[in-house]
Amino acid sequence: MPERREFLRERDQCAVEEMDRPGCDAAMLERTYAQFPLINAVVSGWRNMYKERIRPILAAQKASDGPVTLLDIGSGGGDVVRSLARWAARDGFALLATGLDPDERAFTFACAQPSVPGVTYRSAHSNVLVAEGATFDIIVSNHVLHHLSAPELQGLLVDTGALSPKLALHADIARHRVGYALFSASTLPFFPGSFIRRDGLTSIRRSYTRDELAAAVPPPWRVEEGRPFRLILTMGAGHG
Repeated sequence: MPERREFLRERDQCAVEEMDRPGCDAAMLERTYAQFPLINAVVSGWRNMYKERIRPILAAQKASDGPVTLLDIGSGGGDVVRSLARWAARDGFALLATGLDPDERAFTFACAQPSVPGVTYRSAHSNVLVAEGATFDIIVSNHVLHHLSAPELQGLLVDTGALSPKLALHADIARHRVGYALFSASTLPFFPGSFIRRDGLTSIRRSYTRDELAAAVPPPWRVEEGRPFRLILTMGAGHG
């Protein structure tokens, strides 16, 4: 009799999110991008990461050095990069932010949103920017790590280092049964006509635990726990 495995004990690396399928429903995909700002505002913790980790770099930048530059890798619909730019502007800091995503559908959606000063978008992989010799002060990503195969994860880390950031923050979900149950219950009545609930549960199944992610990355990368059921893979600018 096959051994019965405990639910969520291991990463389900074979699970595929619907929005990652090339032929997924276009209207549902657009609704998913449109609903990401709410989900990220509730669960992702970028406001605190901005205040505690990004704003100090903005404050330390001398006017003569020009604006701080930021790259959001795998930016999707662009809500995180737009939020970071708005917060910086409200605090009186100059920030030039680029949302980068290889998916043309995400790029098209992001470009169609109301413009935010200092924010631009590109449809490309991070290795394209490395080949161009680009550099950035800050590199971030949100909910990207669990999408990647082992070689793709290592490629992301190599590209991040080559882009020479003072600070890198790759934030993602931590796989946990309680987190899975809470997300399943809290999203059940909401987000009709999108992939938010279905893909969110798939994302949790694909995600790492802290120990798994720490074992998968080399120094000087370090894994920190953010708010509940969150991981932050970080490099540079001291510990959070």
